[in-house]
Amino acid sequence: MATRNPPVSQTRSFSTVFLIEMWERFGFYGMQVLMVTYMMKKLGFVDSKANLVWGAAAALIYATPAIGGWVGDKLIGTRRTMTLGALVLMLGYALLWIPSGNPTLLYCALGVIVVGNGFFKPNAGNLVRKIYEGDDTKIDSAFTIYYMAVNVGSMVSMTATPWIRDHVGAHYGDDWGWHTAFGACAVGLLLGLANYALMHRTLAHIGSPTDARPVRPARALALLGASLAMVFVVAFILQSLLAAKVCVYLAGVVILGIFAHLIRTAEKSERAGLIAALVLTVQTIFFFIFYAQMATSLNLFAQKNVNLGMDLLFLHVTWIPEQYQNLNAIWIVILSPVLVAIYNGLGRLGRDPSVAAKFAWGFAAVAAGFFMYGVGAIWAVNGQVSSWIMVWGYGLYSLGELLVSGLGLAMIARYVPARMGGFMMGAYYVAVGISQYLGSVVANLAHIPEGLNDPVQSLGIYTSLFNKLGFVGLGCTAIALAVLPLMKKLSDSHAEHAAAADPLPPVHSEEWNQA
Repeated sequence: MATRNPPVSQTRSFSTVFLIEMWERFGFYGMQVLMVTYMMKKLGFVDSKANLVWGAAAALIYATPAIGGWVGDKLIGTRRTMTLGALVLMLGYALLWIPSGNPTLLYCALGVIVVGNGFFKPNAGNLVRKIYEGDDTKIDSAFTIYYMAVNVGSMVSMTATPWIRDHVGAHYGDDWGWHTAFGACAVGLLLGLANYALMHRTLAHIGSPTDARPVRPARALALLGASLAMVFVVAFILQSLLAAKVCVYLAGVVILGIFAHLIRTAEKSERAGLIAALVLTVQTIFFFIFYAQMATSLNLFAQKNVNLGMDLLFLHVTWIPEQYQNLNAIWIVILSPVLVAIYNGLGRLGRDPSVAAKFAWGFAAVAAGFFMYGVGAIWAVNGQVSSWIMVWGYGLYSLGELLVSGLGLAMIARYVPARMGGFMMGAYYVAVGISQYLGSVVANLAHIPEGLNDPVQSLGIYTSLFNKLGFVGLGCTAIALAVLPLMKKLSDSHAEHAAAADPLPPVHSEEWNQA
């Protein structure tokens, strides 16, 4: 007897993925916004150690998706792995909910978060790629909207968790303030999972072949054992900054080796796309060194050298220092639909800029953003700059993020063969992880010596770093512009081979399936 499944629109399938991703980002950024200051104010770490511990954790958080993408593709399925990741992340945030000043508990909780993110992140992105497979125009716009949607979650959490910490701390004590704020991240994941349970049928036709097969008990037990081992490995690495450094640099060598192997062994029709992906991935590494400053040097700059009061129309707003990181998400939400409209308008005219050109513009915007922070020191009063400097600096920085990071996943989706999709999504995140650690090393160039509490002196230390980053951003812009002819040649070659290949079959959600 024939069976029929009602067709599901791409929009409904896409909505299901970005809603669970939105709640996952709520949890992650709600935790990230507090983590460096938590280590300094509650665990007694100096700024350089807090920066490096968070940099190592962030590197591992971004690196483990290389494994999670393989687990989704080959072992238990893309949809299952994404759901498992959300459950593990919820457990990690719940561990941070436990009131304790023991760094070992923190390291173990971060280990659980690293494992959960490894399962979740590449498979969520890979599902979006599968929904729009074969449509390059829609892929760029879909990933930009996806990026905007998930930033709604981070925007809410980066506003809420510092406020929860202060409000609960004022009434029930400082310990409960910090840990209740972390607990809110676990509650956010719980809400996300409940929503996904209601909408998961819209993804029943999307996924890897292993989603359609039952999971063997032996395989499930092996995955559980490997995950527990990874938690303890991560906890060990975070306690040993030397081990963290070795792992990060080793990962960089491995990623370059993997790209070299794939390019060497790929079919001729795939080679140009893989080389283009490699060039853009290297550029992405440089971008995320800038991005890592948000949770480190820019966060600590706000603690010491920003006037927290701000007049907005008829309101006087007072910021909590960590909440300045929220400006990134606010600007992402504001700018994303503007960029989508520009992309679509230029696309209709046949003049949509290449991904490589967008990367060059992105670096120019990031450079301008860091110069904004540095130049703001000219108008500082008693060592404190206006909140408006942070607003406009983050605006430029966020525009750069949309043009580079916002299209990083779309770049993988466009240039990498579908059979390598999950793995290459993971490899992309490893590259991002490397730059997160390098970013924490760069942030330590603005280390504030113990006992230095004069904001006039710390202002000079921070703005020196920001001006240097601005000049590095200009250098990255020049390099990105210089490689544009090469990127155009590679992109044209990739498109020529893709056009000559057999056309992709229609998306299954758009047709009746018959047994």
